[in-house]
Amino acid sequence: MWLCDLNLWFNLRGILLFILVVLLVCLFNEKDPPSYPPGPPALPILGNIFSIESKQPHIYLTKLADDYGNVFCIRLGRHKTVFVSGWRMVKEALVTQAENFVDRPYSPMVTRIYSGNSAGLFFSNGKVWRRQRRFAMATLRTFGVAKSSTEESVCEESRHLQEAMETKEGEAFDPVPLLNSAVSNIICQIVFGRRFDYSDQHFQSMLKNLTDMAYLEGSIWALLYDAFPTLMKHLPGPHNGIFSSSECLKASIRKEIKRHKLDLDPSNPRDYIDKFLIEERHNRKTEVGFEGENLVLCCLDLFLAGSETTSKTLQWGLIFLIMNPHIQEKVQAEISRVIGPSRRPSMADKPNMPYTDAVIHEIQRMGNIVPLNGLRMAARDTALGGYIIPKGTAVMPNLTSVLFDKNEWETPNTFNPEHFLDEEEKFKRREAFLPFSAGKRACLGEGLAKIELFLFFVGLCQRFHFSTLDGVELSAEGITGATRSPYPFKIIAKPRPDVQTAANKADKAETLKRTIHT
Repeated sequence: MWLCDLNLWFNLRGILLFILVVLLVCLFNEKDPPSYPPGPPALPILGNIFSIESKQPHIYLTKLADDYGNVFCIRLGRHKTVFVSGWRMVKEALVTQAENFVDRPYSPMVTRIYSGNSAGLFFSNGKVWRRQRRFAMATLRTFGVAKSSTEESVCEESRHLQEAMETKEGEAFDPVPLLNSAVSNIICQIVFGRRFDYSDQHFQSMLKNLTDMAYLEGSIWALLYDAFPTLMKHLPGPHNGIFSSSECLKASIRKEIKRHKLDLDPSNPRDYIDKFLIEERHNRKTEVGFEGENLVLCCLDLFLAGSETTSKTLQWGLIFLIMNPHIQEKVQAEISRVIGPSRRPSMADKPNMPYTDAVIHEIQRMGNIVPLNGLRMAARDTALGGYIIPKGTAVMPNLTSVLFDKNEWETPNTFNPEHFLDEEEKFKRREAFLPFSAGKRACLGEGLAKIELFLFFVGLCQRFHFSTLDGVELSAEGITGATRSPYPFKIIAKPRPDVQTAANKADKAETLKRTIHT
């Protein structure tokens, strides 16, 4: 018996000794090269993965810059990621040295979602990315920003949104489903060629999968998956929701593509899908991403970017208006003075509404919709902030550190529209305003988003006064994923007395006009 115990002890000791040697080898191999950015101490193999605050990772990562400088390194598993903080250093990486940090690094999670060789719009590299980005921007100009009817489409969708809010009859309600539906319908018209009724269950299922995917992609679960893909692939947990949601979305997109193929007219493309299918016929043998599965992935990217960020910004907008009633009053006073009670807002009104424009910009800054950014990869050994970033290293620009940079903003942690107004109360642009990122990978839908934000926001403020239940305090804290969402909240939208009568008359006139036209 004692011989068995002795053998067990020697076997156990051998296993422990082996593990210790492996850990020491890993620790030795993780020694940084000369002139490499500093960072917090990391565990062998595990790295800093369990040091990161799971609920507010962007805040933890922003604070690390106070200890280690604006260029520092953390380890996620065995992989090193360099974080770049502060307006000056982020500008250096994204704009001044744009070519050195334009590609995306390898990601096990992204590879599993974006199966195939092309990887959509956001995660592709090289000539595929360049060609697909140019194509998407040209298509957005054709069916979106530069199309005269786009403004009309947003105003019409704004009317649907306002009518849906009016059905609440002054009772408290969750505005998120309505805002998601309204904003998503704009990108649906550009990509799918049609809008959906807010009660459409298939549409609402798509939006739920979209929200779930956006949260999980930026959560600690995504970091764990990328750090330990072989292990996480076989474990249960929330990370699996990333893949189930993406598969459901891709299945819905494939149905839309199949519908388009049935009545495609090459001489009269209706939307992004039609344009892609036509281009695919001409580029079938080229390696620039014009193939069936990449169309699905590109639509997924456009749907994600064209829905989540603008909807979240409007959600934060309602919260900040309710938290700052004096600001809401000033916005509505400017709307009444420039537009009046019944006329639809237009983009031509924007130059005459500096205060409202400043409020929208401050909502984007404080809402901090994309707290970090998409990962980049050093294309070559690159000098940045006095350090050398080796070729192939993952680099993450921290947009939170820019939007709240105490060297750039007078009151960085306070909602203050004066950040965007000069001494004469005229609108003032700020270089450190980067909600859409910057450089070659800046948001390709920025122009469309600006149109949507202005017209939706002004339309809502023109028609309603927003408040919440007595005794309830809304929070400026958020739930952080790939985008930053407010905690669940309810609002009360009361029609403004001086606007209601005029708005009803205008709506009846518009309905009559459409009926006669039909």
